[in-house]
Amino acid sequence: MKIENIKEQRIKKITSLYYSRQDVQKAIFEFSKNREISPRYFEGFGKRPDSFQYINDIFELVKKGATSFHCSEELWQNPLEISTDMNEKQLNESRIGWDLLIDIDSKYIDYSKISAQIIIEMLNFHGIKNIGIKFSGSKGFHLIVPWKAFPKEINGIKTSDMFPEYPRIITQYIMEKTKEKLIEKITDLTRPNKYVKDFQAPKEVMPDIILVSPRHLFRMPYSLHEKTALASIVLDKNEIADFQLIDADPLKAKVKDFIPKTEEGEASELLMQALDWYQQEAKPESSNNENNKKFEPIKLANLSEKNFPPCISKILQGITDGKKRALFILINLFRSVGMDKDELEKRINDWNKKNEVPLKQGYIKSQLSWSYRKKPIMPPNCKEFYQGIGVCLPNDFCKLIKNPVSYVIRKNFQANKPNKKQK
Repeated sequence: MKIENIKEQRIKKITSLYYSRQDVQKAIFEFSKNREISPRYFEGFGKRPDSFQYINDIFELVKKGATSFHCSEELWQNPLEISTDMNEKQLNESRIGWDLLIDIDSKYIDYSKISAQIIIEMLNFHGIKNIGIKFSGSKGFHLIVPWKAFPKEINGIKTSDMFPEYPRIITQYIMEKTKEKLIEKITDLTRPNKYVKDFQAPKEVMPDIILVSPRHLFRMPYSLHEKTALASIVLDKNEIADFQLIDADPLKAKVKDFIPKTEEGEASELLMQALDWYQQEAKPESSNNENNKKFEPIKLANLSEKNFPPCISKILQGITDGKKRALFILINLFRSVGMDKDELEKRINDWNKKNEVPLKQGYIKSQLSWSYRKKPIMPPNCKEFYQGIGVCLPNDFCKLIKNPVSYVIRKNFQANKPNKKQK
């Protein structure tokens, strides 16, 4: 029997028993208010948009095969009216707010525990005392700062309209300010050789800013995880250090509120500090390129895949992990070299078909739509970002460039440069 079938059978045995609990149903239902939700089945996610009208909707979906439930960071007037065809203005008019959701994940649960504790300390330092904490269901944690904690307007701009820009800036700020301490603490942990030495680990436990995106869904509190059969349980701050995976046994889960009792405007200082830092010190989030603000897309003639760097060629073969990051890379690379919209979308869809588990068309459509509403930006610079999804395979030419766009431009120039005889 295949491993996938064994996992599927194992979780199906406990879904009915677990989700039949009234306290679990209530926790999921209460958290779902004003959020877009989507049940997950083994074959994939359910329809979007969706929402719960009654508590017993949860168990009815379980009877139909749902194994977990996911929801949006954004809060909507009516989640059922959300559509991928809506423009930015329409989305802003429908959105009533957003929560700051920090997703911490790494190879090892102990690394995630360290990261969560350091980030919580930093949030406390910025005056945020009420933070929701839950186990992700796998090897990480979700931290939430509720919408109520943020100022509703800054310099005449509605904060609710600034999604995902403000959450991304805040997350970048948190990453930068906690980076040194995180690496120091993880280094201390690895010295006794508790784990095989892994110099990339400190980078991989950082919050994933790519997940802060329009209509992004995350696992709801007390939802099960398909791969581990563990529950996404809520924790107190003092429980993180001693947390063990066995504590998330769904049959022993104790229900608590994920959303803390937050004070109005509690996160104002954090947001203002993050915006000031971003204006003064941060480089553009997509690439950390020195000249990104001045960057203008160009139109390359006779563009061939032979001129793509090894990382892009590897991605285009189809990948297993990091598909959302890869999509982010491809969209920005293709737009930066002036690829026509129709060709760009065709290449993206052809690539997605090669992935072991393709991304949902709705997700790809929303990311393309969001990108087209903005000016083209360059993809992330080389090394770390690409190493994180296992596609960094540098050749000799890679030593001469810092960004995949530069690689394509120089290779394309060389390929189309007339030789002396032609002159």
